Amino acid sequence: MSDMLSTVVNVAEQAADAALGMVGIRVLTEEPSHTTRRLTDSVEIRRYGPRIAAETTVEGVDEEKARSDGFRRLAGYIFGGNQAGEKVAMTAPVSQGATSGQKIAMTAPVSTSSDENGWAIRFFMPSKWTMATLPTPKEDRVRLVEVPEEAVAAVRFSGSRSPEAVATKTKELLDVLAAKGVETAGEPVSWFYDPPWTLPFRRRNEVVVPIAE
Repeated sequence: MSDMLSTVVNVAEQAADAALGMVGIRVLTEEPSHTTRRLTDSVEIRRYGPRIAAETTVEGVDEEKARSDGFRRLAGYIFGGNQAGEKVAMTAPVSQGATSGQKIAMTAPVSTSSDENGWAIRFFMPSKWTMATLPTPKEDRVRLVEVPEEAVAAVRFSGSRSPEAVATKTKELLDVLAAKGVETAGEPVSWFYDPPWTLPFRRRNEVVVPIAE
């Protein structure tokens, strides 16, 4: 009886999260801890502490397909595709297929970046977990990585997440940094905070680039 009640409660929570997610309201979603200061009206400087991410690299495809393929791989890990059989529950859409198991609430955003090896997709893990306590992925293309503390510049936008939209915001961000004399220390990364069905004008998307401080 208790298992049935728990299932009903989980379904109700997922339905509520999905409805709120449509209008860009993120429920029970932890963001990595950081400090913020404004550089301009549109660009801010943030400093993040060390984090842990589940990461996979997708080769030989365009950005949107890489994001989709990488998301599915990482979803497999958080759905129980790990040595402990534990579940990582995150915001919709991934939470809609959740199975029973220990919940590990995932943080936002989902990160996408590129290098000579392909596209790297990351899910950031909650701050209470460590490399020692997170379950080991069964899929050898999924790995847990430690992300060191860093300072970044970020520009936020809503609407389309297409490569063209990301490229436009990337240029805007880099132009502002160049005009302000801020030196970059890495390649731009795309961060997405909302599920695909969120109304475009309510989405939180960002382009972020590491900077030298």
